Amino acid sequence: MYYNGSALPDTGIPGNIAGFTLERLLRAPRAGVFRGVKQIGDVVEAGEPCAYVDGEPVVSRIRGVLRGLLPDGIVVYEGMKSGDVDPRCELSHCFTVSDKALAVGGGALEAVLYGLSAGGYQWKQK
Repeated sequence: MYYNGSALPDTGIPGNIAGFTLERLLRAPRAGVFRGVKQIGDVVEAGEPCAYVDGEPVVSRIRGVLRGLLPDGIVVYEGMKSGDVDPRCELSHCFTVSDKALAVGGGALEAVLYGLSAGGYQWKQK
């Protein structure tokens, strides 16, 4: 929670997992309609197509478990993040809340509680 200032700008570089950062991302090779051929939780190999954009493959750069993937029919632009691959190959990571998401949720709760305790919100009596 920030009381003054703001967060650092988004770098577009995902966190390092097992030595991989940008390699984890799946990006649309062109503008068009996205069609997945894999599902979240599938293990993919480096060089394997995970989806297609108007017939052009969206290829994984590393071996890992598919942790995120756009739904079919989404219109994408060239270079758009379309999914991500987790090199740890832990299926449970695909279906549990990440540490980053927990931190965001905790920050939101802290902000609400702070607002209530500091008089930032006054309960109306009926």
